[in-house]
Amino acid sequence: MRRQMLLGNFVLTQKAKIMDSLRSFKTFSDGLPEQEYLMPVLFIGHGSPMNGIQDNDFSRGWKAMADKLPVPAAVLVISAHWLSKGTRITAMDFPETIHDFGGFPQALFDVRYPAPGLPSLARETASLFHSTQVELDHDWGLDHGAWTVVRHMYPQANVPVLQLSIDYTKGPAYHFELAKELSALRRKGVLIMGSGNMVHNLRMVAWDRMDEPGYGYDWALNINEKFKSLIMEENYQPLFNYQSLGSDAMMAIPTPEHYMPLMYTLGLKQHGDDVSFFNDKAVAGSLTMTSVKIG
Repeated sequence: MRRQMLLGNFVLTQKAKIMDSLRSFKTFSDGLPEQEYLMPVLFIGHGSPMNGIQDNDFSRGWKAMADKLPVPAAVLVISAHWLSKGTRITAMDFPETIHDFGGFPQALFDVRYPAPGLPSLARETASLFHSTQVELDHDWGLDHGAWTVVRHMYPQANVPVLQLSIDYTKGPAYHFELAKELSALRRKGVLIMGSGNMVHNLRMVAWDRMDEPGYGYDWALNINEKFKSLIMEENYQPLFNYQSLGSDAMMAIPTPEHYMPLMYTLGLKQHGDDVSFFNDKAVAGSLTMTSVKIG
């Protein structure tokens, strides 16, 4: 009985703390004032869901990146794992932790990342879009493209996290241009983060070499370097028409969902923003964890 009372008190205390955090972010309801500082934008190669609970080079890289950035007012994730017809944004107070995978250890399914949402920011973000109507969503939550990364960056779950879906009916150039309509959020302390993988071909994974750091097939390494060169040159047209880059690109992107989040990150680049790469390694032959920081 005493244990149940203590547990109940703990839950109530944690809920009170989260509610206090939500109230502290109420300024979003009135519109955050613009800041002189322009929040950087990230593309994260998220890889295996197991990265969400492992202490490895990639999870440490995410943590190190968060330590370099100002603490954001909120995080907006464009994840490869939320595809929709049209565009949606999570708009609930407390998004669920979605375990959208199978065949992994129970410890991964046991994870709950209790970061709050921020409905007022969802409404404000939706209002920024002029080329499409964005629907407020109360059903999705945080999928593993979001929480496996953000829980390493902000382990106290004290930063609101929202997700923006990817309209699967549209191509790379559309998503690049759509991202530009989010640019005002960078001056309001919102960290916008695409989460996918530049090279992502699960059908060709070398399962017997999963534990060999940096192992990549020649085609995967070659196209990853090509992608990086085009990003540094701001030569985006070939990235929109990646099919024109040949068979290496087609093997790297057999389906486009893990590639599309990169378009949002690139679309938010402004004149004078620096570009750098981190976690720049291949995994199991046919995946790359290469991540991008802009700004």
